[in-house]
Amino acid sequence: MVSTQKERWYRSKELTPEKRVLARRALEDIRDGTEVFAALRRNPLPNGEGFLNKSMLVAVYRDLVEKGEWGADTALMAKIRLKPMRTLSGVTTVTVLTKPYPCPGKCIFCPTDVRMPKSYLPDEPGAMRALHHEFDPFEQADARIQALHAVGHPTDKIELLVLGGTWSSYRADYQEWFLKRCFDAMNGVESESLADAQAINETTEHRNVGLVVETRPDHVDQEEIAWLRSLGVTKLQIGAQSLDDEILDLNNRGHTVQELRDALALLRAAGFKVVLHWMPNLLGATVDSDREDFVRLWDGLCPDELKIYPTQLLANAELYEYWQRGEYTPYETDELIEMIADIKTSIPRYCRVNRVIRDIPSTNVVEGNRRTSLRQDVQLLLEKRGEQCQCVRCREVRGQAIDPENLILDDLIFGADFAEEHFISYVTPDDKLAGFLRLSLPTPEAPNTGLVDLKGAAIIREVHVYGQSLQFGQERQGAAQHIGLGTTLMQRAEEIAKEKGFQSLAVISAIGTRRYYLERGFERGELYLVKKL
Repeated sequence: MVSTQKERWYRSKELTPEKRVLARRALEDIRDGTEVFAALRRNPLPNGEGFLNKSMLVAVYRDLVEKGEWGADTALMAKIRLKPMRTLSGVTTVTVLTKPYPCPGKCIFCPTDVRMPKSYLPDEPGAMRALHHEFDPFEQADARIQALHAVGHPTDKIELLVLGGTWSSYRADYQEWFLKRCFDAMNGVESESLADAQAINETTEHRNVGLVVETRPDHVDQEEIAWLRSLGVTKLQIGAQSLDDEILDLNNRGHTVQELRDALALLRAAGFKVVLHWMPNLLGATVDSDREDFVRLWDGLCPDELKIYPTQLLANAELYEYWQRGEYTPYETDELIEMIADIKTSIPRYCRVNRVIRDIPSTNVVEGNRRTSLRQDVQLLLEKRGEQCQCVRCREVRGQAIDPENLILDDLIFGADFAEEHFISYVTPDDKLAGFLRLSLPTPEAPNTGLVDLKGAAIIREVHVYGQSLQFGQERQGAAQHIGLGTTLMQRAEEIAKEKGFQSLAVISAIGTRRYYLERGFERGELYLVKKL
């Protein structure tokens, strides 16, 4: 196990011999059943200096394991890990931001700050880290990996989330350089080219299991999807904002609903996963019209994931001038919570709701909702009503122990634009998701992707097994990962594709998961991994 720079700093500066002894005692107490914070209070620092923190416990635990004094103990690590929810979805997300760059959009709700990419503010958590590293991709990725590892999170399966406005508007050479440097950070070595960095990442310590970028619907075409695949992109975040052309026009969005439909149909045909952004309370919208608008998301668009971003009135956005003239009124917090609670129960079981509000500090909000705990507020209201959201995130097994013998294999079939979709999942008896696979069966009317690998192919767009992220080859009693769920889900997908008459099965593989699929009978194509049926 390689020590990170932050851990080495703790060991040399923070962890004096006396503190090491205290940390070891605290770890022994925790291992014997004492609750973590009780163990820390039982072993206070000398001279009234306070208490050890979890990062110190993690560093000492890893030191003991490296020296062979203790055996690896996943249960102990689970207890001392800081913010375990970060990796309970099965992967570790590392977020980086691109440099400030002109955006093709002129949306009136977007804040403008010359120090940041369009729509971002310098005091948002991820943006603050990017600004600190002067938007250097290597430094951002490297520092985040080190920080997550230092507080106990596995970092061998990384979903790289690239934020910063419209990715497709940046110069191609910048995109290639940016991602190469991110891969260099994951690989721990500098490569001559992006292709070299990708090749190394197939077997490196920190493998890329998903690559996400943001773009606009009017930037998606055949040429763009081929380019994105060559970069290793597997998922796109797309700003839908509204499914009403009049609302889009009022807010100067710059694209139509039909362009959004065309973009999603093409992305689905190419196997990409899609995260849609939807914004209630835009200029011209009402609470009732937003309720009606939300229903349109599931009529053919059918996003895999969703971010609900209620419009926030910010002083450096053009919308502020509309508010000053009395032409715009933000929703009250209570009516926003009521509306989101109403629509959340209608979200299909195949969609994951990643966010319910932007991570913008409330001090930037001029008027309207300032509460950043909107997701929790909505959840409390649903519990009070005796209702439940059925989305993927609300049903993830997370840290719950599972019995493989009791899992139920379910195949949810639904129609999207020009595709028959299968959401194949393993579900516990209490309806928690242990793992799932997204299989797309393009119809004859599906848009032509121009991609040779996909001719006559059914497409696996995602394979995801839940529970606390575990290192490759590692097992934990009762954990969903590494017990063969992914393999059996793929076998079922192959059976369905054969039954439907497809000639081959393609998978949109991330760079770091290529070997996983190659070991299961897939072969390298031009941009996808393909298995003949």
